[in-house]
Amino acid sequence: MKKYLRPTLALTAAGALLAGVTACGSGESGSGERIQGGTIEYAHVQEPPCIFGGWIQQAYISRQVLDGLVTLADDGTVKPWLAQSWEVSPDGRTYTFALKPGVKFTDGTPLDAAAVAYNFGQFAHGDLNSTAKVSISPYFTSAEAVDPQHVAIHLSDPYPEFLRLITQGYFGIQSPTALKTRSAEENCEKPIGSGAFTVAEWKKGQQVTFKRNPNYTSWPATAKHQGPALVDAINWKFVPDATSRYASLTTGQSDAIYEVPTVRWKDAQQRFKNTIRYITPGKPVSFSVNTQQGPFTDKRVRQAFGYAADRKSAVQAGFHGVIPYEPNAAVSQSTPAYLGGDPYPYNPAKAADLLRQAGWTKGEHGIYRKDGKSLTIRVVYGAGSFITPEGATILQALQEQWKQNGFDVELIPATMAELWGGKYSDPATYDALPSYWTSPSPAILWIVWRAGTPTDPNGNNRSFFNDPQLTSLINAANTNPDTTAGFAQYRQAQQTIADDAAGIGLYTQSSLIASSNRLHDFWVEKSQGEPVFSDAYLTK
Repeated sequence: MKKYLRPTLALTAAGALLAGVTACGSGESGSGERIQGGTIEYAHVQEPPCIFGGWIQQAYISRQVLDGLVTLADDGTVKPWLAQSWEVSPDGRTYTFALKPGVKFTDGTPLDAAAVAYNFGQFAHGDLNSTAKVSISPYFTSAEAVDPQHVAIHLSDPYPEFLRLITQGYFGIQSPTALKTRSAEENCEKPIGSGAFTVAEWKKGQQVTFKRNPNYTSWPATAKHQGPALVDAINWKFVPDATSRYASLTTGQSDAIYEVPTVRWKDAQQRFKNTIRYITPGKPVSFSVNTQQGPFTDKRVRQAFGYAADRKSAVQAGFHGVIPYEPNAAVSQSTPAYLGGDPYPYNPAKAADLLRQAGWTKGEHGIYRKDGKSLTIRVVYGAGSFITPEGATILQALQEQWKQNGFDVELIPATMAELWGGKYSDPATYDALPSYWTSPSPAILWIVWRAGTPTDPNGNNRSFFNDPQLTSLINAANTNPDTTAGFAQYRQAQQTIADDAAGIGLYTQSSLIASSNRLHDFWVEKSQGEPVFSDAYLTK
């Protein structure tokens, strides 16, 4: 059996994945004297419907309260957290975790093997977390408490990416007592974990206040210090407007902010010692194109759509060179087994040739027509959620380029509820939809590109690209015990998606974070870029 032991010292710096931590500028002046306790003022962007759940914004916030079994280090290796060691059975189908002794949830419930087994059962078969559910399905079969300190998780097949996947914040462990005895609303607003903080108050539309857990004993191996949090509290504020958010940092109203506007990124690097550009792994911001209905049922039209706009230049201009262009529609450049290359660089002549081959001819105002219909493409985008205001500006620039090359593109803004609540779940409702999905693993391909069937639909496959051979290939990669061979299969799957133009790349989902010079040892973790405040402290 393969055995993984807990390191003797847990003092790892956060930086390898972060594509730039800048130490320059001054920002504020002060004595530099360390403050005992204090409150961190943090300005975030979006307010989630619950503290925990299957949305990345919920993973960010729930990490402050919920601990995971394992964590991802900056070098890409999986390290201990609640589990101090683990063993993998020779057939790769059972993971047995040895838990840290004496850990308790903040309601006094023991965090033992039974608690972990209950959570994983809820992840897989309940409604505890939708992203956790799809991340381990269909391979998870059961979890059992071997004894109070050892939990065994059983899989139907070898799944080498399992450990990497459960480093995500979606797999935060909650008190079974709270989950079983409290209302869904109470658990939603004040989940009970074993983390460095507890939820003290949620003022809807304003902020969540976290209070220090003085009994915290279960810090991850990637922590910068050992012990409870160093500050008394965090005010996690919701500030959707980017200009106001950045101004709050420059005026000292906030100690750290999420999503610095790209136009202010250089200014932030000059002012503040800690600026972090985190390039999110998983599916990048890319166009899912409707392969089931409309113009994009013809592969040549999909390919022409990719060639007909200079997406690279639009991204560089719109994001001021800060957020990278991403030509790969399937997997982001910070994800293991990334394919690379640009399958559809800007080439208007090639786009025109493909459209002619597909039977389209130039009509009035230069827009292509076929069978009496214009080449109209309905692009539905998540305004303010998947697509930031800067991203919307890029879409507008691309819209004009597509028009010049014969595509009549309609941009249709949509809310998160509309995107995922059913309004735009049918192939008849849109032709292209830009979105992203964070994941530290190439197994994200299974979630986004697995073919749906009448008995097993896949609502996450927004291209409706139901290719059984692609599904088999991704499954083979997921269950291949030879990681090198499995990664080759993941790359082959990406090549299939690119060749069929089932998606068109746009840019990496990136987090731009800056903190004041009075905030120290604030960092973001590697699997999803979740802000970590449990090591941070303030100075005067």
